[in-house]
Amino acid sequence: MNKKKIGIFVGSLRRDSYSRSIAKAAVSLSPEELEFRFIDIGNLPLYNQDFDDDGQPPESYEKFRNEVADLDGFLFVTPEYNRSVPAVMKNALDVGSRPYGHNVWSGKPGGIISVSPGGLGAFGANHHLRQPMVFLNILLLQQPEMYISKVASLLNEKGELVDESTRTYLKKFMDAFSKWVKVISESH
Repeated sequence: MNKKKIGIFVGSLRRDSYSRSIAKAAVSLSPEELEFRFIDIGNLPLYNQDFDDDGQPPESYEKFRNEVADLDGFLFVTPEYNRSVPAVMKNALDVGSRPYGHNVWSGKPGGIISVSPGGLGAFGANHHLRQPMVFLNILLLQQPEMYISKVASLLNEKGELVDESTRTYLKKFMDAFSKWVKVISESH
């Protein structure tokens, strides 16, 4: 079986990140057809077009762009910061989309999981993240949507997802994501 390589992009850099815990749970509940790689986005300098215009992008940009180009799809797991996405997530999208005409995201399947200790499940971040993805031509799974509210109460002291109803829904999401990756991959 030819497994599809999926990059996981976690929008929280915090050591005990709820988003990272949920991303790990998603991997554990995923069908075997997918192979996951956590892609580091925390060490990318803020995007500056001068780097590309001068033909001297940071080594971290080149490494990141090559990693993303090698992937078959993307899973974004994000918290919500001030009703939007963390800057580190938006910066990663920008770095991968440039220089203009060399968008490494284009035409590949993606999915979004948003996570919040509050009651709205990072709804704002989830929908803000969708906006640039339309322009970047990331082909997003539309349904089921995955918003995880009150995440701290769903994890044990080791950061493991222990809430069975959330595990069941996350499994449903990952099954749908796997099918989506297959559909998009077969159509390209």
